[in-house]
Amino acid sequence: MSKNSGKDKAKGATANKTIALNKRARHEYHIEDRFEAGLALQGWEVKSIRAGRGNIIDAYAYVRDGEIFLIGAQITPLIQASSHMVANDRRERKLLLHRSEIDKLIGKVQRDGYTIVPTAMYWSKNNIKLEIALAKGKQTHDKRDAEKDRDWAREKSRTMRRHNRDA
Repeated sequence: MSKNSGKDKAKGATANKTIALNKRARHEYHIEDRFEAGLALQGWEVKSIRAGRGNIIDAYAYVRDGEIFLIGAQITPLIQASSHMVANDRRERKLLLHRSEIDKLIGKVQRDGYTIVPTAMYWSKNNIKLEIALAKGKQTHDKRDAEKDRDWAREKSRTMRRHNRDA
């Protein structure tokens, strides 16, 4: 047995860092820039996220009073964790960013018509982070083009596998 076996177990325990993905965002929007933001959470929310009860599919971020807030993200409370208070699972949560990042996001949203959408929620060290992206909405024909490209890539890889197997 090697000396590093304890360290390998620790790395394996943190291997699955993703909490929630927003796959719909890649389908609905053209993703431009990505930012990593912290989340201002309550204690029961962290416990619920540890239990895998976070969902960001219907979430988006908006600007209010020079700050950025996340709305529509659902964190379903655990019964035993929130017995002493009434928990709102879709409350708005403040996003924690550097002032320069906030200013850049506000400028793009107000001047250029971008939207701020969350793309992933994950663990970073012992903190919950949210990956947000500046995005522009896709038109229907753009979605069809992306679907055609995906189908073509899938068919091409199948053909190549068959060709390599037969050769």
